[in-house]
Amino acid sequence: MAIEFTEFLARILTAVILGGVVGVEREYHKRPAGVLTLPLVALGSALMTIISFSVPGVPDPTRIAAGIATGIGFIGAGSILKIKDNVRGITTAAAIWVVAALGMAAGFGMYIEAIATTAIVVLIVFIGFPLKDYLETRPDFKHVKGKNW
Repeated sequence: MAIEFTEFLARILTAVILGGVVGVEREYHKRPAGVLTLPLVALGSALMTIISFSVPGVPDPTRIAAGIATGIGFIGAGSILKIKDNVRGITTAAAIWVVAALGMAAGFGMYIEAIATTAIVVLIVFIGFPLKDYLETRPDFKHVKGKNW
């Protein structure tokens, strides 16, 4: 099932914009994978999703979606570092993973779902960082201070 070019552009641009929104948050918190990386992840996921159902003769388009998830898992794993007892990059890996899913949703034309999920992601990270900082000041959470949890 091929889509019109204007619909193709709408899906791709939605993916890039939503990936950029999450990327702005990552830049704001001075974290890796920001406004350059995350829109590209969303774009690639959206394009592969569109290809999966647009190319005639593809026996099972869901295989491409599964391939996206697997590939993104490898990229995310590469962003996680363990130095002594400190693990860094878990939130970055999760951001890459969820942005790939946002790109897939946009690629399938699920605009409302992709936008709502982006809003939830931004809410989580903007509330999560202050909450994490607060919890690290509490005596009963001292054992997790400095850990990326």
